[in-house]
Amino acid sequence: MSLLDKLETMVQRHSELGTQLSAPDVHADQERYAKLSKEFSDLDPIIAACHAFRELTEQAEEAEAMSHDDDPELRQMAKEEMEQIKTQIQTAEHDLKLMLLPKDPNDGKNVILEIRAGTGGDEAALFSSDLWRMYTRFAELKRWKVEILSSSPTDLGGFKEVIATISGKDAYSALKFESGVHRVQRIPTTETGGRIHTSACTVAILAEADEVDVVIQEKDLRIDVYRSSGPGGQSVNTTDSAVRITHIPTGLVVTCQDEKSQHKNKAKAMKVLKARLYDLEQQAADKERSQERRSQVGSGDRSERIRTYNFPQSRITDHRINLSLHKLDQVMEGQMEEIVSSLAAHYQAELLSGT
Repeated sequence: MSLLDKLETMVQRHSELGTQLSAPDVHADQERYAKLSKEFSDLDPIIAACHAFRELTEQAEEAEAMSHDDDPELRQMAKEEMEQIKTQIQTAEHDLKLMLLPKDPNDGKNVILEIRAGTGGDEAALFSSDLWRMYTRFAELKRWKVEILSSSPTDLGGFKEVIATISGKDAYSALKFESGVHRVQRIPTTETGGRIHTSACTVAILAEADEVDVVIQEKDLRIDVYRSSGPGGQSVNTTDSAVRITHIPTGLVVTCQDEKSQHKNKAKAMKVLKARLYDLEQQAADKERSQERRSQVGSGDRSERIRTYNFPQSRITDHRINLSLHKLDQVMEGQMEEIVSSLAAHYQAELLSGT
C-alpha cells in the first residue's frame, strides 16, 4: 500500500469516528466512547499533517503549470518555487512516514527498571549504584516518579541488585533501548596500583503490566515470608516481613524486603512478577522480540555489551549505533537525552528502511 493509500484510509477512518462519536448510542456507552475518542484524537495529528501534505502537492502542481508559461519571469519564479516546495514535500513525507510507523503498545506505560551487578565483584556493585543514580537523575529531569521495589545493597555502598518503578509520560518509550549489558572501564577506589579494571552490569527495562495485561491465579503462587536482612547478613527487621513469591508454572521468583510491612512487600513483589510475566508473554508472541531481549540482557559477562563507560577518557560509547560522546560526567548526572534520542532515531530509520 502506497503512502497516499494509507493516508486516504486514515482520513476515511477519522471521518467515520467523527460520525460515530456524535451518535447517541455511543455517548450512552462510556467505555466505547472513551475508546473511540482516543482513536479519534490519536489520528488528529496525522490528519493535520495529511492536509498540509496535500496542500504542498497542490502547490507543486500549480508551480508545474506555471513553469510552462510563455512569460520567462513566471517560468523562473515557478522553477524557484518548485525547488522550495520539493524540499518541503520531502520533509512532510518523511514526517508522515514516521507517524504511520507501527506504534509500540507499551510506549505509554510505566517502567520496571532492574539493575544487577555482573562480572567484577565489588566494583560491578558500585557501578550498579552509579547506573541507578544516572537513571534516577534522568527521571528527575523528566519529572518522572521513582520508587524502589527491591534492593540488595553492599557494605561499600553499591548494589548487587536494585529494582524500581519509574512512572511518567512516555517512560517506557524513552528507556526501552537501555536493556542490555553495560560495561565500565575505570580505576576502582580500592585499587592502589592505578590499574584500570573492567566490570559489567545488566539493565533490564520491563513495561509495567496493567491489571488487564496479566491474570495470575492464586493456585499458581507459592508465597514465603521470612525475616529481612541487610548488608553483611545483619537483621534489619525483627518480624517476618520479607516476601518471596514463586510463580510455579514458570519458576519465576521475586523477593522484596525493603518495606517493614509484609503487605507492602507482597504488593511490590507482585508488581515485579506481573511485569516479568507480561514480558514473557510478549516474548512468546513475538519471536524477534525474544531474540532481541536475550541479546540485550545477556548474562552480565563483560564480553556481551551494548555500551561502554570509559572513565579515564570520559567517553561513553553505544556499540549498537556506533555513538561515542566525550561527556561521561554529564551523562552519569542524568543528561542522557542525546543517547536516548539517537537510539530512537536509529530504530525509526531501521523501521523506515523496511517499509
